[in-house]
Amino acid sequence: MTSNEEIIRNFVAAWSRLNAGELASYFAEDGVYHNMPFAPVSGRANIETFIANFIKPWTATDWEILNLVCAGDIGFAERIDRTKMGAKNVDLPCCGVFEVRSGQIQVWRDYFDMGTYARASVGVSG
Repeated sequence: MTSNEEIIRNFVAAWSRLNAGELASYFAEDGVYHNMPFAPVSGRANIETFIANFIKPWTATDWEILNLVCAGDIGFAERIDRTKMGAKNVDLPCCGVFEVRSGQIQVWRDYFDMGTYARASVGVSG
């Protein structure tokens, strides 16, 4: 079985491919993605749709893990998400809290400053 740390690292790395289906496949069928400050999204199919819409204006992204700590089923990943939206770049400090069970993400709560993201995406059409 893959370790929870490895699952989280692989999931974070997968974002660079901007493939919503691949990203949703890391979640349990009844998984939950809570991208603060948006409402939680439940179910793999709904998560895939949410991610597809969220990343629509993105042309590239690369997430750097600064710190990753796992204990049991819980993992905390402090990151800098570097995303390109057209000609605009945003370096977004984030912290993700993961609950991983049976090799899949059951819950992911991601915390970031929406103001930083919003300021960077002004004028970007998706």
